[in-house]
Amino acid sequence: MGGIELARPLYFWLGFLATAAGVLLHLPMYLHGADMHYKLAGMMMDTPMTIGMILIVLGLAATGYGLIPKGAFASRPAGEARVRALDDARMRPAHIGLIVVLSIAVIIDAMKPITLGFVVPGMAKEYGLRSALNPHGEWPAAILPLAGLTGTVLGSLLWGWMGDRIGRKPSILFAGVLFIGTAICGAMPDIRWNLVMCLLMGLGAGGMLPITFSLLAETIPPRHKGWVMVLIGGNLAIAYVVASWLSAALAPTYSWRILWLIGMPTGVFLILLNRFIPESPRFLLAHGRGEEARRIMARYGAATTTEAVELVEDEQTGGYSRLFRAPFSGLTVAVVILGLSIGLVTYGFQLWIPSNLQKLGLDQPTADRALRDSALLGLPLIFISAAMYGLWSAKKTIIVLSTLVGAALVVLSFAGETLAQDRTWLYVLLAGPIVGTATIAAVLAAYSSEIYPTRVRSRGSGLSAGVGKFGGVAVTAFLVAGAAAPSIGATALLGAIPLVLAVLAVLFFGVETTRAGADPAPVVEAGSTLT
Repeated sequence: MGGIELARPLYFWLGFLATAAGVLLHLPMYLHGADMHYKLAGMMMDTPMTIGMILIVLGLAATGYGLIPKGAFASRPAGEARVRALDDARMRPAHIGLIVVLSIAVIIDAMKPITLGFVVPGMAKEYGLRSALNPHGEWPAAILPLAGLTGTVLGSLLWGWMGDRIGRKPSILFAGVLFIGTAICGAMPDIRWNLVMCLLMGLGAGGMLPITFSLLAETIPPRHKGWVMVLIGGNLAIAYVVASWLSAALAPTYSWRILWLIGMPTGVFLILLNRFIPESPRFLLAHGRGEEARRIMARYGAATTTEAVELVEDEQTGGYSRLFRAPFSGLTVAVVILGLSIGLVTYGFQLWIPSNLQKLGLDQPTADRALRDSALLGLPLIFISAAMYGLWSAKKTIIVLSTLVGAALVVLSFAGETLAQDRTWLYVLLAGPIVGTATIAAVLAAYSSEIYPTRVRSRGSGLSAGVGKFGGVAVTAFLVAGAAAPSIGATALLGAIPLVLAVLAVLFFGVETTRAGADPAPVVEAGSTLT
């Protein structure tokens, strides 16, 4: 498994097989509904499904036990060793392979929450939920995204803790098995079980990207790290292309449920990919597994460095409040506003755009194809942004991207209701919020990992990721509380306003990162430039 040994491989593989078998036992009930276009709402769970659920619970427990190293929860003193790729290291075939594999892993992971927007229209119709297409439903359709997004917030916290305790690689493996188990959401006849499965799916999806970036920080040469992080983070847009394509190709025939059931083969594929993903060398060193750490560092051209004890101790004090005191306060305000605006666009505008396009008169396949084509149209922006970030300016890249996406949202907020008759402009304008927002999120993830000095860097990165998810939870909670299903104009305006504020905040408080490739890590003075 990528040069490391699992703690209890027999338990892991038995748990993996039990989970997969449990999902397969749900398929007969799904297939039984073929004559009714796979509508299962109101049906009773059959015996194979009940046995399958028991197998999934036992399988997840066995998988978790098989991944937990001995002594993982014993208290350990904070180590002083830090691992980083050498400044003069070149990109090796191992680096290229890791970038490809992590890109695929991020696409599989990101497809889970993105799929929420594509299943809501069909799910709302089958269960009679209140939505833009059915304003008189009993339960709000937003309750499903709320469950999933709440799971991603909890997952970010839980997987961050797991990554430090049991390792980055076992955490990713457990997320893959969880993706397999929660695929049964596509066969659940009761909406309450759908909500439970959606919450668990969010738990697995929430922690993948931070773990991916932590591995990149220890393996990719510093002068390449920025554009690589933007490129991999930009795969969120490719995940949108894949999700919209699958919805357009499969949902009309196999219903919205097939989009959840796909979680099984993609989860299995993620498990197989992990053979090519290394464990964090720093984690291995901290747990006395020096030989494994040295093999991985030799492969990627990394080495250990030792920092002063005072610096290590300072990392553990102050909490997140340290980010809101001088000299970081202005910079943190810019990061928070930008992160919040990304969350509002992603989980406000993007989440409801499949439903809103259908409300404007497009049928489901046509709406899904429109979103797929818009995302494809905007994909070159990912590569352009990675080049801009790596070769030009991090701060200016954020400002340019935010301005473009904000302008597209402003036009959509005023003309969105009439654009269904002009498909060309509709596709062009949708490309901004779909691809542009994913690219801004990737740029912000890289930016926040560079602008803060070492002693507060992890808190700064965590804050920028957390506020985006908080924005999504806030929007969906507001809708669940009784607000009307949002129109395309309302969701566009909801994202445009904070993006405009974010441009101003980054313009006044943002700082520049070094393009020379060295780890900046100095104390940042408000309005200064990193060198």
